[in-house]
Amino acid sequence: MKTTTYAAGILEAYEYLLTNHKDFFIIGQGLWSPWYVGATMTDLDKKFGKDRVIDCPVSELATTGATVGAAICGYRPMIVHPRVDFMLLAVDQIVTQAAKWRHMFGGNSTAPATFRAIINRGGEQGAQHSQSLHSWFAHIPGLKVVMPYTARDARNLMISSVLSNDPVVFLDDRWLYEKEEEYTEIEIIDLNDVLPQKLREGDDITVVGVSYTSLLCEKACEYLETTQGIKSDFFDLRVLNPLKLENIIQSVNKTGRLLVVDGDWSSCGIASEIIASIIEKVNLSVLKNSPKRITLPDAPAPTSKALEQLYYIKEEQIIEKIIELVK
Repeated sequence: MKTTTYAAGILEAYEYLLTNHKDFFIIGQGLWSPWYVGATMTDLDKKFGKDRVIDCPVSELATTGATVGAAICGYRPMIVHPRVDFMLLAVDQIVTQAAKWRHMFGGNSTAPATFRAIINRGGEQGAQHSQSLHSWFAHIPGLKVVMPYTARDARNLMISSVLSNDPVVFLDDRWLYEKEEEYTEIEIIDLNDVLPQKLREGDDITVVGVSYTSLLCEKACEYLETTQGIKSDFFDLRVLNPLKLENIIQSVNKTGRLLVVDGDWSSCGIASEIIASIIEKVNLSVLKNSPKRITLPDAPAPTSKALEQLYYIKEEQIIEKIIELVK
């Protein structure tokens, strides 16, 4: 059986795009260095040239602005921010310009830029280097937000993001880079058609994960089915904006229970949005228990290794919460 990894999936997406779409190029800092981008861009500059894989000075604002400008002028560029934390320096270009461009020009002009942001957490990096912020960007109309969990999605949804006619924030998580799975062939998908993906089938509870928390959820659901016979309908969210929950709503109508696990804060977060949207659309009489969420503590990430162990979501928390909801 041929296998691949999450990081290899991203690399394959780049190779496909650079080979088949001459209007595609990549710009960002540290693109020639595995210290910045891991194994997701290995030797792309050597294979495709440094005029298409452009390592640039540290100026998030300038490089993101150049990316948006190139997109408006007919290219399909991608800016890579090796840390999502520092993409905040380019929020004006992403939120005020790219996200609103099509709307302001009545659909006659678009800005199909892809903003890839890498989530780095743990390793005693501290509060300013450990954020995700996906709920921020999912709040913005006109801005698609993609967070893949599987290697297959990391590849296929990156290709779909670049080929989309809308600006896209593509967030990948370093904690997933070595995740291994069976290899599948490239599939070209219209990003508008992507729904949450059901990865496990069950009647006892509906569980929803996002990016890295989907890994924790899948392990927890597998453990509970093996040891206690609790079977979960488990979904990986995949796309945060636009948020399409039709199949999750159907699942909640079946199971009567819902748990959402998100590696970000609770307040105004994607977990609360999912729960609120589902509560609005299901008959409350089908619920066997109140929907629950597991998120990060309402505090910036700690630097201490011991405190990190307490701060980040663990598989055991998910197991305990599912048992609480089902029993």
